[in-house]
Amino acid sequence: MNAINHAATALIINRKWPNVPIVPVLISVQLVEILWVVFNFLGIESTTMNAQVLSMSDIHLSYMPYSHSIVGTIVIAALAWLVVGKVLKRPAWAIAIAVGICSHTVLDLFVHSHDIALAPGIDSPKFGTGLYDIPMVALVIETIYGVGCWYVFRGSKMLLGIILAFNVGALSFYSAAVPGPEQLMAGKPMLFAGFIGFHIAAGLFAIWIFARQSWGKQ
Repeated sequence: MNAINHAATALIINRKWPNVPIVPVLISVQLVEILWVVFNFLGIESTTMNAQVLSMSDIHLSYMPYSHSIVGTIVIAALAWLVVGKVLKRPAWAIAIAVGICSHTVLDLFVHSHDIALAPGIDSPKFGTGLYDIPMVALVIETIYGVGCWYVFRGSKMLLGIILAFNVGALSFYSAAVPGPEQLMAGKPMLFAGFIGFHIAAGLFAIWIFARQSWGKQ
């Protein structure tokens, strides 16, 4: 799912738990993807690219059992809940952060190709709706989700514009007919991982900047 829409999940979480600091919530909704970027650079997980990259259908998340597997995500969320809730004695924070972590893989399951494993060491079956096989439909659904998060949060028109702009800006990744930076990534999975890392940071920063006047005030 587009990074801005994952980041927008923090808006819903803030609506439910307004007293939880927003920075750890923002990090939580993208922690799975942050780990994916780190693991790709370390060679723990891997991505493969077609000889020509025209859209996301030419990019394959071939091995990511630690960051994105169902059990892996649950373990990461449980560890965060234990540390924040039991060690730091912040039970409300712990629940919000655990929900944020789990939200990432749940959302990915709704759009990804069949590339999400059950657990590390279990290569099949792989899960995902396969919606990315019809990427423009996926983009529409993702955008609707991001706007829905904005609506629940009761955000500003500027925040809505940012969410829409990020989704439109990702159009080339969803349509082979629209040229974009993905064409430079053929055979360069580390370049793709770095681009995703930048996109994560930009999305989180944009949500924080344009929603900050409302954090904790709903």
